[in-house]
Amino acid sequence: MESPPLTGTATQPGRQRWLRLIPIVFVTYSLAYLDRSNFSIAAAGGMSEDLGITSSTSGLIAASFFAGYFLLQVPGVLYADRRSVRDLIFWSVLAWGALATLQGLLSSVPLLIVVRFLLGAVEAAVLPALVVLLARWFTKAERGRANAFLILGNPVTVMWLSAASGYLIEATSWRGMFIIEGVPALIWAFYFRAQVRDRPADAPWLAPAEREAVDTAIAAEQAELASTAADNSGVHPLREALRTPAVLVLSAQYLLWSIGVYGFVFWLPSIVKAGSSAGIGATGLLSAVPYAFAVVAMLLNSRRSDRTTRRIRYVWPWLLGGAVTFYGSYLAGHDAFWLSFPLLVLAGIAMYAPYGPFFAMIPELLPRRTAGVAVALVNAAGALGGFLGTYLVGWLRTATGTDAAAFLMLAGTMAASALVLLAVRTPKRKVA
Repeated sequence: MESPPLTGTATQPGRQRWLRLIPIVFVTYSLAYLDRSNFSIAAAGGMSEDLGITSSTSGLIAASFFAGYFLLQVPGVLYADRRSVRDLIFWSVLAWGALATLQGLLSSVPLLIVVRFLLGAVEAAVLPALVVLLARWFTKAERGRANAFLILGNPVTVMWLSAASGYLIEATSWRGMFIIEGVPALIWAFYFRAQVRDRPADAPWLAPAEREAVDTAIAAEQAELASTAADNSGVHPLREALRTPAVLVLSAQYLLWSIGVYGFVFWLPSIVKAGSSAGIGATGLLSAVPYAFAVVAMLLNSRRSDRTTRRIRYVWPWLLGGAVTFYGSYLAGHDAFWLSFPLLVLAGIAMYAPYGPFFAMIPELLPRRTAGVAVALVNAAGALGGFLGTYLVGWLRTATGTDAAAFLMLAGTMAASALVLLAVRTPKRKVA
């Protein structure tokens, strides 16, 4: 298939947006995920011993992030949608850089809980705001890949974070790791503000032909959505989203999915360290393996989804596969780490591959005025799932002394997330 022209034509969007905008949103979400996820490496790399933190307390500290993340999803995206994605993310990046660095200076568990809560609060609207931004800049035929490149910031970051942070702790300490990894966000905030514009019409660097092609294509998509939905122009976007069955189903589904994802992400280094008896540097390298394969799966799956513009069929089979591999890890047992580890690699691939089609689907189900709030509601449900996943895995590991119960719980939630998704119904175009 031919690549679009660099500058676009009146009917075919070009590649300027891909070359200019996608690297920026990728790095932005990567930094957010770095400062959210390096706690798991710190916990496995000496912080728990230094501060006397048990597995259940460590789970509570990690989970406190999602309490703040849950509360400010909708207010944040309403601001972004009505005012400016660019301004919201600028201030968010500055704040989370400062809070992430502060973690390396604390010795009090209650203060760590407070800082993790605030870190979640300032990061809350970043992902849904970036999804809204991409929906303004990319057409339906491009959106799965655009969202996949955005979400790639998650596995790519965890991949190098897992590999590099372990050695960074060995070279400095877990405190040094927090400080060193928090500083880049403080610098990046200013670069983001200088380079990003809220809409194609505001970008002086975008060729007029490409701007016209994108605006025309997105306007046609919105007109098609309007032809399939009731006129709710007088209804507040939040109320409209809450009255939409697909949004409620997707919220429940993403909550279940996120229990699996964050239970996996936050506890994999500790599970690997305990099962392999490796040092923190080797633990980081082993923990990076699932994410390397997940990146490839995300790109291939999103590309196929964009070719067909079908979304659900590129999501639920992967999630069901993740459930099977978690169950396999449960059957392998605590003493068979080198048998369960390949299954965990497959689970990581299965959980990450569907992200691009999933986040492309939400703006395609609703008009633009409601889509941003819908993404925030779904992501807020995911934050609640993240809280439950990180806390419950820690609690189960403490209560049982093994990882088996945690694997069984993750298998159940992933299977449920796959089945719930089948209840989503996409709108059908009305025939004139």
